[in-house]
Amino acid sequence: MSILDDLSIQLYSARFMGELEAQFDLLAAIGYRKVEPYGALFSDVPRLERNLARHGMTAPTAHVGLELWRADPRRTAQICRDLGIEVAFVPAPPQGERDKDAEGWRTLGRELAALGKVAASEGLRFGWHNHAWEYGKADDGRTFLDLIFAEAPDILFEFDVAWAVRGGGDPIAEISRHKGRLVACHVKDLAPPGECLDEDGWADPGHGVMGWKDLSARLRRAGVRYFVAEHDKPNDVARFARRAREAAASWG
Repeated sequence: MSILDDLSIQLYSARFMGELEAQFDLLAAIGYRKVEPYGALFSDVPRLERNLARHGMTAPTAHVGLELWRADPRRTAQICRDLGIEVAFVPAPPQGERDKDAEGWRTLGRELAALGKVAASEGLRFGWHNHAWEYGKADDGRTFLDLIFAEAPDILFEFDVAWAVRGGGDPIAEISRHKGRLVACHVKDLAPPGECLDEDGWADPGHGVMGWKDLSARLRRAGVRYFVAEHDKPNDVARFARRAREAAASWG
């Protein structure tokens, strides 16, 4: 099975192009049959459900914010299960909680461990998605991401490889280190320095500097099942979405 067969797309990438229905229409026309919803879309679950059904799409993974989990973890897990979500990833600390010291990240890890137990009791798999913040380091040299997983050894990991690079992480070392919990990754690329400035320096997959053919093979061998195309600020959603599929098809 090729990576293209498993490729979904993070709907956050299409957020600037109008109504949700138009986003689904475009992505379906390009060939996507899987999407990854994000937090804001859970404010209108019936609308999300209608759009999935209208195009025969599935959402095997989702980003579900910590605010929702804190408000009602059991109900949040049930909503995910009703949508057919297999793994829910907390994508980031809430605004205002991102400037943490080492103990703050450990505390977050303990909270995630508890939420993961609730999710599991509802038949939902649960994990964390990184940005760059987690690559700050504690006094003992461990990254903040390591501290999270030390406190929450049973939760899963969706690896945003490009954000890790921006945070100073080594993707190859990270794949090896987290092999036991890696189940998903964001297929995202970085532009060469000074390029794509209007897109915050992000590039379409396969059109940047990340070496995705090798990375995708390593991630596959590490156990990654869910590959999710993402671009944080594309100036042309259709171009990005097409290029992501073309790149994934070339990786085998």
